[in-house]
Amino acid sequence: MEKYQQYKDSGVSWLGSIPAHWEVRRLGSYFEERKTKVSDKDFEPLSVTKLGVFPQWENVAKSNDGDNRKLVKKGDFVINSRSDRKGSSGLSELEGSVSLINIVLKPRTDINRKYCHYLLKSQNFIEEFYRNGHGIVADLWTTRYDEMKAIKIAMPTKDEQDAIVSYLDSATGEIDKAIAQQQKMIDLLNERKRIIINNAVTKGLDPNAPMKDSGDLLDFIPAHWKWERLKYNCSIWGRIGFRGYSNEDLVDELSGAITLSPTNIIDGKINYEKCSYLSWKKYYESPEIMVKVGDVIFVKTASVGKSAYIDWMPKETTVNPQIAVFKDIKCNSIFFSWVLQTDYLLEQVENSKAGSTIFTISQEKIGNYKLCLPPRDEQDAIVEYLKEKTESIDHAILLRRNMISILKERKQIIINEAVTGKIKI
Repeated sequence: MEKYQQYKDSGVSWLGSIPAHWEVRRLGSYFEERKTKVSDKDFEPLSVTKLGVFPQWENVAKSNDGDNRKLVKKGDFVINSRSDRKGSSGLSELEGSVSLINIVLKPRTDINRKYCHYLLKSQNFIEEFYRNGHGIVADLWTTRYDEMKAIKIAMPTKDEQDAIVSYLDSATGEIDKAIAQQQKMIDLLNERKRIIINNAVTKGLDPNAPMKDSGDLLDFIPAHWKWERLKYNCSIWGRIGFRGYSNEDLVDELSGAITLSPTNIIDGKINYEKCSYLSWKKYYESPEIMVKVGDVIFVKTASVGKSAYIDWMPKETTVNPQIAVFKDIKCNSIFFSWVLQTDYLLEQVENSKAGSTIFTISQEKIGNYKLCLPPRDEQDAIVEYLKEKTESIDHAILLRRNMISILKERKQIIINEAVTGKIKI
């Protein structure tokens, strides 16, 4: 795209060279912090996410301390100060309240607020915001407003702001449509995979096998298959009581063990790209929940019912308190993991959830789930069959997830180039 005729050195590393007529000033020159304390009973509680600011999600516990919130007005920019929520920010279209870990910014001057949204959500600014913070390790890093307001930003003229917003709305809108199309394909592929797994692990591979009425969870199953309780097919472990930990026990990647959370489970598999790390001391205090290859993990709090088979680990691994670990699995552990993804098992999960804001399931209830199991040789045969059938689907899903990553990266490049003047709009 076209460049500006003349550039100057901004003197700021994250900005680099900028158009000669753009003004470089501290962020505090353009924004002031809104610190008004309010009650979430008077002002709707809001969630600050990577997608922006929205009415508080149902699975988020609401504070009982009515004065322990910050006021947000329409047009304010809100950003989560903690590094483990990096990128959680956005321009609020709502009036409401947010928790105290968020910084609420009110623009001081007549600037295009949507431009502020793009500027402060650009990846370069997000990293600069993080760099100006403080903390012991990455997961406990925080940026205060006093640190944030000293960050230098470049501001074009109001007319240029309007033009940049118009361009970015159009360009990023097209990318968002492409991302949505890829996600729709992933959803369809996952649905196809779900149907294949359901049929195989509830009907078997022999279409001529004699069938019997199974009761309330399934209509008919092979006559020689049996119902068994989950607890009789494995041991169930989790972080409760003394096995818990606090944020102070989290360390950097080199100083601790991988600690899996529900966000590490994607499409029934483990993703190790973004993990927390627990200190070795806390890790070794709980040897019974050290995860091993062949174990299966199951989410028992918040995103209940998500599960995954542990087929590999890059280093020593454990779990956070939201997850139960199934060990010493007596049946084929891969077959066991697929049973956990069936409709009839997830129906039992749904019926056993408790809690009005954050759903949870006790390990006792999990242990009483009913599993429909064939003899071991049939389990093994079904596993081999499903490996072959789902391999191509998993590959197609991976390709589409990679495309989404490329599209998101392209979107960030376009935003960064526009709000730092590398391209002329």
